[in-house]
Amino acid sequence: MDLLNLDAKEIRKKLIDGEIKAKDLLLAYIKRAKENKYNSFISLCQDEAIKKADEIDKKISEGKEIGSLAGLVISIKDNIALKGVRQTCASKMLENYIAPYDATLIEKIKAEDGIIIGKVNMDEFAMGASTKTSYFGPSKNPLNPDLSPGGSSGGSASSVAAKEAILSVGTDTGGSVRQPSSFCGLVGYKPTYASISRYGVTSMANTFDSPGVIGRNVEDVLLLSKVLVDKDPRDASSIGNSKIKNLNLDEEESLKMLQGLKIALPDILKHAQLNKRVEEDFQKLLEILKKKGAQVEYVSMPSLDYGIETYHILVNGEISSNLARFDGLRYGHRTKDYDDINAMYIKSRSEGFGDEVKRRIMIGTHIMSLEFAKDYYEKAQKVRTLIIKDFERAFEKFDLVMCPTSPVLPFRLDYDMSAVEMYLQDLFTVSANLAGIPGISLPMPFGSDGLSVGISLMSRAFCDDDLLRAAFGLERSINEI
Repeated sequence: MDLLNLDAKEIRKKLIDGEIKAKDLLLAYIKRAKENKYNSFISLCQDEAIKKADEIDKKISEGKEIGSLAGLVISIKDNIALKGVRQTCASKMLENYIAPYDATLIEKIKAEDGIIIGKVNMDEFAMGASTKTSYFGPSKNPLNPDLSPGGSSGGSASSVAAKEAILSVGTDTGGSVRQPSSFCGLVGYKPTYASISRYGVTSMANTFDSPGVIGRNVEDVLLLSKVLVDKDPRDASSIGNSKIKNLNLDEEESLKMLQGLKIALPDILKHAQLNKRVEEDFQKLLEILKKKGAQVEYVSMPSLDYGIETYHILVNGEISSNLARFDGLRYGHRTKDYDDINAMYIKSRSEGFGDEVKRRIMIGTHIMSLEFAKDYYEKAQKVRTLIIKDFERAFEKFDLVMCPTSPVLPFRLDYDMSAVEMYLQDLFTVSANLAGIPGISLPMPFGSDGLSVGISLMSRAFCDDDLLRAAFGLERSINEI
């Protein structure tokens, strides 16, 4: 039996039936992770993970009830607090910072007997779409090690695709869970904003950030998501999401749902520059959906044309504020050579931050200045409102909005990508974060090159149950292509 090929449902059943041990399963994953073929991990938590696996095996042997995540090996993006383990955010600034407490979502995973194998690589402070901005070097795509796994949650996607973990928790500010899932042939899910507590998650942009889940299939992703969603008094913005909490997927019901499903295609697709393979696979999917009885129609959503610009103005403004705390005094790297306190701040931040982080701080500081805030930040907030209204109008007539997750296939790690090219990776994903709605990326069948095109579905806010049911049905139908 190949333990690494078992899905979450199979693992739970085999654990209860005594066919496998949690420790044996974990050791198989640890062995794979220690091979370090893809630079997925920043910190492995081997001892604590083995201790947890032993506890689960003991519970089962004594006939005690086990949690819903029992035996599941889970990796965690390195901007999420795990007590006693480094929380580097893939930056020199926090290279030696040890988290003094668990994030709320970590507490929930532990309470349900999930096994945390370690902290995974990412773009520095979650700023990037490739993991190339990581202080620890880029992760590699297990589908082809010469290619990028995407970002910023690239280590999360890489660890799952490489079978170094069965599930991973990442964060999604503008597509950072969905885009790497697309690049690595996985399912990536960002729930409605405020569904999952951000307590213990290093902030990039508070009004955009959302923890999300990467896994091999929709059922696995839902299993972990049900544990994570909840209102948290330590995160004033959190609301929870009972639609996810109470959802059970039924294959027959989900396939039936495709009949008569109304799907909107944003008209940005008509003039977007898509990779030929992305375009071809997307058109094949549209034909399958029509055969299944779905109604597919282009819809005018003009504000989405300004999504990238709006996103970067607002996000960079929030970044400049959030990263002010990393000054070498309160948190982070402190330079060894300085003459006064101002020199210490400047040199510590200059040494501690990478180029992309510095770029965004400078842009954000400029945008938020008294002189320019009205021209940039306030206008961008108005466009964000227009984007929300465009989605609201679309959802009056349609159940879902669909597009490719990324306009391109995974690019080579040695490709010298400009900042603008990198930002365009999120062309189809930033709108969900701007509008606060849920989004999920599903993999199309793998091509002869071993790569998969990701398909993005979005639904109205707090209708995650409809989104996941449709995704489950679509997942079952995609294999017909």
